[in-house]
Amino acid sequence: MDKSTLIFLFLRMRFTFLFLFVSSLALSQTNPFVLVNSPYDEQNPVISPDGKSLYLTIANHPQNVGGLKDPGDIWISIWTGGGWSAPVHGGSVLNNRSLNGVVGFSTNGDEMYLLNHYAKGEGVVKTQGISVSMRSGTGWTTPRNISIPYFLNRSSSFSGFLHYELQAFVFAAEAYNTLGSEDLYVTFNAEGRWAEPINLGNMVNTPFQEMSPSLSSDGLKLYFASNGRRSGLGSFDLYMSERLDDTWKNWSTPINLGPQINSEGRELFVRNYEDQGLLLYTSTRNSDGYGDIRFYQDSLQTPFTVDTVVKMIPLKRDSMVSDRTVRLKGRVSNSKSNVGVVNARITFRADSVLIAASNEAGDYEILIPSTQVYSIEVEAKGHVSLSEKLDIHTFEMQTLEMNFKLQPIEVGAVVSLKSVLFEIGTTDLLEESYDQLNVVVDFLQANPKVEIELEGHTDNRGDRVKNQLLSQQRVDKIKSYLVSKGISARRIRGKGYGGSRPIATNDTEEARRLNRRVEFRIVKD
Repeated sequence: MDKSTLIFLFLRMRFTFLFLFVSSLALSQTNPFVLVNSPYDEQNPVISPDGKSLYLTIANHPQNVGGLKDPGDIWISIWTGGGWSAPVHGGSVLNNRSLNGVVGFSTNGDEMYLLNHYAKGEGVVKTQGISVSMRSGTGWTTPRNISIPYFLNRSSSFSGFLHYELQAFVFAAEAYNTLGSEDLYVTFNAEGRWAEPINLGNMVNTPFQEMSPSLSSDGLKLYFASNGRRSGLGSFDLYMSERLDDTWKNWSTPINLGPQINSEGRELFVRNYEDQGLLLYTSTRNSDGYGDIRFYQDSLQTPFTVDTVVKMIPLKRDSMVSDRTVRLKGRVSNSKSNVGVVNARITFRADSVLIAASNEAGDYEILIPSTQVYSIEVEAKGHVSLSEKLDIHTFEMQTLEMNFKLQPIEVGAVVSLKSVLFEIGTTDLLEESYDQLNVVVDFLQANPKVEIELEGHTDNRGDRVKNQLLSQQRVDKIKSYLVSKGISARRIRGKGYGGSRPIATNDTEEARRLNRRVEFRIVKD
């Protein structure tokens, strides 16, 4: 190889290195987390009060205490002025073979609150709750376990957020009174004593999974992830709900944070650092299948949906819409053909009853007071009735669009009773089940020739025989209620299938949740 060739190769290598360096620098300035994200699963980002350290949980990393099987260790990244450094392992004091993560800091940053309890000299958690570690001259001290009375989490996942000023800890767990899987709870510390957790209620919680909650700086806004809402774009979307009083049980209807945040992937762990104008979250969108840390540094656009609502349309106020009235409009269509349903009856029940009807195209429009929580029933000849909920008592828009799809009545049609819920492991119906059961009663009364078969299903966990027996007992409970409302027992069959007819795999809790269901099948029309 001659001298000129060597010089050419040397210069090309230097140019390539310089190009890669500049490209990396530009990417780092565009995305300050470019060095943080890796082929592993990054979750639970928390920034220290001084803004200089980022604590995150990385799962299944070979350098974790438990190696590739470790559900998550704490790693630490440092702010370099233009981006966050590649994270380093948080060490054996903060990490063990169980799930480890930071849930919050004291205002001065000298106390760090952690997921789970730490067992001295052992690599796994023996008790449940949270812990606290203190800053020392040599790092962080061995975590001290915090006792929360009646704390229980049956789920393999655990997430939460500590609001130090309020001394409030919001968390997701499968506990005593959970609707199905993970629900959101809050507990408070008063003079060193933590109170029994409070379920945040079914305006926030659904029969599916709610996870990774956090609070705004004033404690009035709750951010969380859910896979149990119709407005979701993917498996988990991020939502926000406002606290309406000091009971922590009354919340506004959660709003989806919109497509600038949510995607067809899985979004979790939203953290809103309002003083820095920075919102952190994790997403699997355009990743290698695991969570990456993302940021949003612009003002959030108007959230695009409220539960079953398709659009929220801001209009100029006119003489027909009062300050306490919302114009609600939309379309009722056949779920199979998408053709508009004529003369569908849409009933809104609150303190009073309001009724709208669809026209030849299936469209409807009605003015309703904006200070109510409504139960909605949609009925149409030849179609299975539909029930929904609508909370607009804190609604500030003038026009709301809400569309409904009705299933035609035909032999073999299967209707999911998604709002019919039981206490875990029992045949006790939850109070919110009766609205939908009453819609079934009305449907059967309006269609006296229709006969149905109730079907109860569980997942495949536990004893097969006991699961089948429980599902049969639940079907019998629903049939008894329908008969008590005047429906002939001859029109209702019922069978519990236990876990023998899954509609999804049983590999994950999300899939098992889909398998736990109550349905009815039309056997005669």
